[in-house]
Amino acid sequence: MSAIPIEVNGEAYTVAANLTVAGLLQQMGLLGRPCAVELNGRLIPKISWDSQALAPNDRLEIVTLVGGG
Repeated sequence: MSAIPIEVNGEAYTVAANLTVAGLLQQMGLLGRPCAVELNGRLIPKISWDSQALAPNDRLEIVTLVGGG
């Protein structure tokens, strides 16, 4: 299995070449939590996370909700 470089929230990562957005969120412990994902400047709808494969040098921004008062 080969690996590809991506960037998540400004940090360099190396992930499996066949990884999807959902797979990345699962690896990061974020799958199932309220969050928004932007891929290369484009918001990715949650319904597409399972089918959206990551490509070399993709840039992701992942935003989660934080509660508090």
